[in-house]
Amino acid sequence: MYINPIAFSIFGVEVHWYGILIAIGAMLAIYTTEKMAKRKNYINGLYETVATDASIALLLFGVLGARLYYVAFEWDYYSKHLNEVFAIRNGGLAIYGGILAGLIALAVFCKVKNINFLTMSDCIAPGLALAQSIGRWGNFINGEAHGDVTDVPWAILVDGQRVHPTFFYESFVNFVLFLFLYFYLYKKQKFEGQLTSVYFMVYGFARFFIEGMRTDSLYIGTFRVSQLVSIGIFIAGLFIYIKYHKRYKSNYNKN
Repeated sequence: MYINPIAFSIFGVEVHWYGILIAIGAMLAIYTTEKMAKRKNYINGLYETVATDASIALLLFGVLGARLYYVAFEWDYYSKHLNEVFAIRNGGLAIYGGILAGLIALAVFCKVKNINFLTMSDCIAPGLALAQSIGRWGNFINGEAHGDVTDVPWAILVDGQRVHPTFFYESFVNFVLFLFLYFYLYKKQKFEGQLTSVYFMVYGFARFFIEGMRTDSLYIGTFRVSQLVSIGIFIAGLFIYIKYHKRYKSNYNKN
C-alpha cells in the first residue's frame, strides 16, 4: 500500500504527513500532561500552567535531541549534505535522542521551578506514549522503520517484499501503555515515579525486541544503538521502581 508522504502544499511549500502526525501527537501529549497535572494538583501543588510550560520546553528540546541523535549516527551522509541536517520534514528523528534530551530539559526545568522531577515525569509519561504511538504512523507513510522479510499474515508490502510492520508493533505497544498509565495505573499509584518507571520498563523491553527486527537501525560497531539504550532505559525504570516502592512500603509499615 502506498500513501503519498506529501499531504498538501501551501504556496509551494510541501506539508508532509510525517510532520502533521508529529504535531498531532505533540498536541495530544501536551493536553494529556495538563490533565494529569490537574489530577495531581490537590496533592502535590502541581499546576496546569506549569505542566504546559514543561511540555512545550520538552517538545522543543525533544525534537532537537531526536534530530541531532539521528544525524550523529548518520554523520557520514550528513557531513556531505549539511543543508539537510535540520530537514526533519523528510524524516529522521530518533526517539531515544528525544527522550534523553527531554529528560535533561525536564531536570533543569524542575530545578528552576522547584518541582519534584518524578511528579512531573509521571504527568508526562502517558502523553509521551500516546505521541509515540501516533508518530510511528508517519514512519509507515514514509516507508521507513519497517522490519525484515517475513511470511506472517499481517506483513506489509514494501518495495515488492512482505516485511514485519515494526512501526505498528511499536505503535500498538505505546497505545496500550498509554491506556494503562492514563486510565488505570494513576488511580492505583502508590509512589511518585511509578508511572515513569513502568513506562521505562515496558517501552525499553518492547523496543529491544522490536529493534532486532528492523532493517534501518543505527549502529555502534556491530551493536544496535537503540537496543543498547533500551537496556539502559529498562534498568533505569527498574531502579526507580524498586527504590521508591521500597520507600513507600517502609513508610506504609511505619504508619
